[in-house]
Amino acid sequence: MLTEREANTYSPLSLAFLGDSVYDTLVREYLLRIANMPVAKLHSAKVKLVCAEFQSEAYSRLEDVLDEKELAVLKRGRNATGNTVPKHADAVEYRRATAVECLFGYLFLLGRTERIYELFDTIIADADVSAEI
Repeated sequence: MLTEREANTYSPLSLAFLGDSVYDTLVREYLLRIANMPVAKLHSAKVKLVCAEFQSEAYSRLEDVLDEKELAVLKRGRNATGNTVPKHADAVEYRRATAVECLFGYLFLLGRTERIYELFDTIIADADVSAEI
């Protein structure tokens, strides 16, 4: 675990690098728990929940439930430069997706696992996941 000061020394894109893995693992765990299906179907459902479009929607869901420090990290991630936007996403969606990943990476470094799960539950609660499965 790091202190907030130590975690803030990492660039937003470095935090997003870690947060991408954290978020991906949460999605995989979630899908496995709610649906016993072949791996290919699990993978297809996972891809829809980790894409920039879905994570951009997650950004909107999170904005209102974050404390001041978390919101600052989210905005740092959104404003990070150096992102190359993939062909399948627009720049705004991709930056917002990066912001969500940045927040998850930051919270992971702080050891705030319980908060990570709370935020993930907020993201998934309003999502129509049944359409993804």
